[in-house]
This record gives sequence, structure tokens and C-alpha cells, in this order.
Amino acid sequence: MAILNSTPVIDGVPTDDFADAARTLAWLASAGGLGTEAELRHVLKVRQSLQAIVRGEQPPDVLTPELRGVTRVPAVTGGQITWTLVVPPERELAVRAVLAWDALARHSPGRLRPCANDECRLFLIDHSKADAARWLNV
Repeated sequence: MAILNSTPVIDGVPTDDFADAARTLAWLASAGGLGTEAELRHVLKVRQSLQAIVRGEQPPDVLTPELRGVTRVPAVTGGQITWTLVVPPERELAVRAVLAWDALARHSPGRLRPCANDECRLFLIDHSKADAARWLNV
């Protein structure tokens, strides 16, 4: 959600939490990434695509270029299956964001949605029992 919600509107002005490159590279590193400019380029591309997908503006296949060559390798240890993501290091955080979105879309379809205010650029995960939560950030 941090990546999706990194372009809020504050006091009517669209902002980008990732606009300060040095601060964003530090954030990427603190999130388990490399903290490199190459990594940031991939995260920004995925952010743009995921935001458009959740808003219904683009189909999920716009993510294909960022997922090209990515694999998950299984291992059985202690009677359980674990999966290791195999991806170039500069793309790992972006791919993990896509995997998180995919898991939510599969297991809780329709629960991730944009704010109901057309001028807002934030997203919410609806945890309500009736799947009827509506966020109107004004």
C-alpha cells in the first residue's frame, strides 16, 4: 500500500512522496531493497501501472514487461513448501509489489479500491464484512 499511496493530494495539490530521490532511495533500502536509481525506476513504473489497474484504467497485462523473466522456485523443507523469488535485484521490490497486489486481487477480489473522491489519489483495502466500505477523502 505504501507504493500505491505515494501520490497523495495534499491541500488540493497532487504530490509525490517519491519526488525527493535521496529520501526515496533511503526508503527503498529500508524496505529491503537496494536503494538504487535503477530500482526506483522499476518501482515507479510498477506504481503507475498498479494505480491505473486498480482504477480500472488499464488491464493487468500492462505489468508484463516488469514481470518478464521472473520465476519462483519451490523448496520443500520440514514438510512445507517455500518459494524463492528469482528476479534481478534491481527489480525485486517492484515485483514484490506486483505479487502483493496479485495476492490481494486473488484472495479478496474487489477489496482494493480507489478513494471515492475523484480528486483523491489514494487507495484503501476494504476489510468490512459486507464489502461495502467507501472512503471519501475530502
